[in-house]
Amino acid sequence: MADLAALLDDFAAECADLENLVAPLTPKQWQTPTPSPGWDITTQIAHLTWTDEVSKLAATDGDTFTKLLTEAAPKMFTFVDEAAAEVAQTPPADLLVRWRAGRAELIAALAAVPAGTKLPWFGPPMSPASMISARIMESWAHGQDVADALGVDRTPTARLRTVAHISVRTRNFAYTVHGESGPAEEFRVELTAPDGTLWTWGPEDAKQRVTGPAVDFCLVATQRRHRDDTALVTEGPDAEHWLGIAQAFAGPPGSGREAGQFA
Repeated sequence: MADLAALLDDFAAECADLENLVAPLTPKQWQTPTPSPGWDITTQIAHLTWTDEVSKLAATDGDTFTKLLTEAAPKMFTFVDEAAAEVAQTPPADLLVRWRAGRAELIAALAAVPAGTKLPWFGPPMSPASMISARIMESWAHGQDVADALGVDRTPTARLRTVAHISVRTRNFAYTVHGESGPAEEFRVELTAPDGTLWTWGPEDAKQRVTGPAVDFCLVATQRRHRDDTALVTEGPDAEHWLGIAQAFAGPPGSGREAGQFA
C-alpha cells in the first residue's frame, strides 16, 4: 500500500522547489514563453493552481465536483486549457499566494480522507494516494517547462520514482489514446535512480525492455524530451514504439518535443 503521508510530503517538496524558481521573477519574466506552445510561465503555474484546487474539490465536495464534470463534458479537450488561461489573468504575486494556499489545502484535504475511499475525477475514481501521485507528476512535468524556459538545470530527486511509476502504469493508456491496442505481455523497465540505485518494474525475463536513467524516462513519458535526446536503451520493437507514444498525463495525445530541441 502506498504511503500517503510520504507522498503528501513529496508533493509539498516538489511544489516548494518550483516555487523557489518562480518567486524571484519579475512580472515581465512571468511572461517568458515555455516549450508548451502558447503557455508562458504564468500559464504553467495557473494550470497547477487550478488543478490543485479542483483536486481538493473532488476530495471535499463530490456533488460540486460532479457539476464541474457536467460543465466540462461538452469541451473535454479544451476545458483544462481554458481554465488555466482564466487563472493566468491573476497578477503573479497574487497567483503565488493562491497556488501556495491551494496546495496546502489539498494536502490537508487528502490527509483527512478515510482509508479506502475513492475520489471522483475526470477519469476513473482515484484513491488519495493516486491523486497526489498524479499531482507530483504534473508538478514535476510543468516545473520542467518552467526550468526550460529559464534555462535552469534541475537536480533530480527520489521523487522521480512516483513519476516513473505512473509512467509505467499508464503504458496501455498511451496506446489507447493513439487508437492502438497495447501488447498483452508486460515490459521490463530498469531505471537508474538519482542516487545510483536501480528501480525496476515488470518480469525479469521480459523480451521487451527499457533501461536507462530514471530522469530520462520521466522526461520522455511526460513528453518533455524527445526519446532520441536521452540515454534510454530499448530491447524489442514494442518497447521502442512505446517510447515514441508514452504519455503519463491524461488527455488526448500530446505533441511532445522535437528531436534536438534541447541538445
